[in-house]
Amino acid sequence: MAQGTVQVTHGGASRWRRRSGEYPTLAAALAVAGDGDVLSISPGTYRENLVLHHAVTLRGPEGGLGSVRIAPLDGVALTVRASAVVQDLHLEGQDRAAPALLVEDGAPELTDLRVSTRSAAGIEVRGSGARPLVRRCTVENPSGVGIAVLDGGGGVFEECEVVAAGQTGISVRGGGRPRLERCRVHHATGTGIGVTGEGSGLEALGCEVYEIKGSGVQIAARATARLTDCAVHRTTADGVTLDTDAVLTLAGCDIHDIPENAIDLRSRSVLTLSRTTVRRFGRNGLSVWDPGTRVDAESCEIHDSTGDYPAVWISDGAAVSLDSCRVHDVPDALFVLDRGSRVDVVDSDLSQVRNTAVSVSDGATAQLDDCRIREAATGAWFRDHGSGGTLANCTIDAVQTGVIVTKGADPTLERCTVTSPAEAGFYVSAGGRGTFTACRVTGSSGFGFHVLDGCRTALARCHTERCARGGYEFPETGPVAEDCTGDESVARPAAQAAAGGAFAGAHAGIRTDTAGQSPVLRAAEVPAARPAGPADGGAAPTAAATAAPARGSGEVLGQLDALVGLDSVKREVRALTDMIEVGRRRQQAGLKAASVRRHLVFTGSPGTGKTTVARLYGEILASLGVLERGHLVEVSRVDLVGEHIGSTAIRTQEAFDRARGGVLFIDEAYALAPEDSGRDFGREAIDTLVKLMEDHREAVVVIVAGYTAEMERFLTVNPGVASRFSRTITFGDYGPGELLRIVEQQAEEHEYRLGEGTCEALLTYFTELPKGPAFGNGRTARQTFESMVERHAGRVAQLSEPSKDELTLLFPADLPGQPAPC
Repeated sequence: MAQGTVQVTHGGASRWRRRSGEYPTLAAALAVAGDGDVLSISPGTYRENLVLHHAVTLRGPEGGLGSVRIAPLDGVALTVRASAVVQDLHLEGQDRAAPALLVEDGAPELTDLRVSTRSAAGIEVRGSGARPLVRRCTVENPSGVGIAVLDGGGGVFEECEVVAAGQTGISVRGGGRPRLERCRVHHATGTGIGVTGEGSGLEALGCEVYEIKGSGVQIAARATARLTDCAVHRTTADGVTLDTDAVLTLAGCDIHDIPENAIDLRSRSVLTLSRTTVRRFGRNGLSVWDPGTRVDAESCEIHDSTGDYPAVWISDGAAVSLDSCRVHDVPDALFVLDRGSRVDVVDSDLSQVRNTAVSVSDGATAQLDDCRIREAATGAWFRDHGSGGTLANCTIDAVQTGVIVTKGADPTLERCTVTSPAEAGFYVSAGGRGTFTACRVTGSSGFGFHVLDGCRTALARCHTERCARGGYEFPETGPVAEDCTGDESVARPAAQAAAGGAFAGAHAGIRTDTAGQSPVLRAAEVPAARPAGPADGGAAPTAAATAAPARGSGEVLGQLDALVGLDSVKREVRALTDMIEVGRRRQQAGLKAASVRRHLVFTGSPGTGKTTVARLYGEILASLGVLERGHLVEVSRVDLVGEHIGSTAIRTQEAFDRARGGVLFIDEAYALAPEDSGRDFGREAIDTLVKLMEDHREAVVVIVAGYTAEMERFLTVNPGVASRFSRTITFGDYGPGELLRIVEQQAEEHEYRLGEGTCEALLTYFTELPKGPAFGNGRTARQTFESMVERHAGRVAQLSEPSKDELTLLFPADLPGQPAPC
């Protein structure tokens, strides 16, 4: 496109001014123009660096967007230092050290501009005097920042769009404070919108941030921001992050389709949420860490998790307040842990929770008032010593267990009602405490209140109705109960019926007075508890998920086949699943099916894919209808073995219950039976596990894993162990070619390439690498790739303008142990 001419129309009548006329260059036209003048630019390409010192109007042909290109070979294409008007221009910049459009002073109006550049920034607003009004402008800058507001700059951006950015889409720092209205930021690499530094701030209204390779919105280092009616979605990292004393308000926003945390806060940051929805997130919907970090949410909704993590995670002394909120369709609703951490929930709903609605552990506190919990495995679980809080006026409906208190936890529950639990209304075990006042249980399929031996629980004015196994189940000593009542609407054993006045709903320790009024339970009258059978358990009851498996067996087997190496393992798994599938079809045809033992032993060195195969095996069994869920629960000795007599059985039962409907994977299982065991409690874990496998043989598949020789010894520890595990699958070490393939997969996943000679160098490296006890197979391959990336970064960081090849290619010099390149 040839360069055109510039028509100058003077806005004043001074006789000292030159006449209106045409000029061959923009520089010549600007030299004669003053405040109020209009410069009409003909179509063409202008290789000039423009600087506006006056309040002129600079415009291209109306409706001819893109026909006027300001495209200098270097430097800033357009610098604005006055309250000028600029419209209908196409700006291009090529200088990696300078922006394409720079506003340094004044309140210019910039309308319908297209900035297409490979410069440091598309639009940069710099300085406390710069306050532009930017309307309907588009920025495309695959090499740098889309829009930068810094050093006290401000302004208003209306209906602007960053369509691509090699770094942050919109960056605010150094005290910048812009306002965004109905803007869109997408296809940025790094962060969609970033605000950092004390004094920096941003206000956004009706904006959208999406398709970001990084976090959607990041507020950090004492910066502040407010987003109203905005949407953040389809990022590769967290949706919204706050760090180091950041302050953010989200009002009427929608955060969705985030693979990591939807919102993550750390280091004394403060978030205020109202009328905001968080949905379809892969990790936590709300992740809150560190002392002084706080979230206040009102009328918000968090739902539809796509991962296996709690919807709200509060730890390390952080605090969260939820008022009139809804959390639903999630694995776990609220997890609060660590001393000093706290959650306060008022008038909120927690529903359709696959596991635990409220989990409190490690000395944390939860306060729930007037809340409703329904359709969960466990309503609330206070897990250990120092953990507590208060539940007041709460209702818990359609759960496995209403409230669980274990391991010295000591909550207070007042006027709470549990309706239709499948196991128990309130369950206290393993030294749990708890105070229950005016609480009710109705329609339990198990007990109303089930308190195990050693638990110093206090009950006052509690009531039970229609509890199938009894209203109250207590040990002989420990609990204290006053003025507790129950109905007599359920059947009772004949021995109790003959006792005369014995309460049918629980046991003979509850008596009815002569006036026929409600029975009164006295602590001194509680008899010894009957022995707990398998149905009672010693751990938290959990619900089996009813959702259908997400993938069919063919798809999962395809993923198994795609794993590097493991040919013999794949054959074993396929043979086993074929047996199970044919057995299922024979049963459907009315034929006898061969008995197939599903429990497995995995032997081999670390890093050979045992955990990955176990997870896929569970999915396959779920797709065949053998398991309800197919999920994987991975444990080791530390998760199963307790510190004192009796605690190991409880821990093992809890782990087994978590795995109901799926796979319990015990890594380094031989550690449960050390050669010099003495009075080691690991044997108790093995004995408990063997019994659970027999009592619940259809509910859980157990896989034990470890080194080959050690696992052979493990199978001889208990006579029942070897009979439960009839099939051993051996995972061989990876060869050099397979390790190379793993590195190639890692490089492809992280957008790197192996340069000339790198494959051969890796083969040599893996061939010569010692295969001693520290060799980690696949883990070693991944560590090798990570080391190559670090060495590559150290090399490329020294280049001033690295090319795409230089940013992606890994060479033999990047291998561990190679001399640093010159």
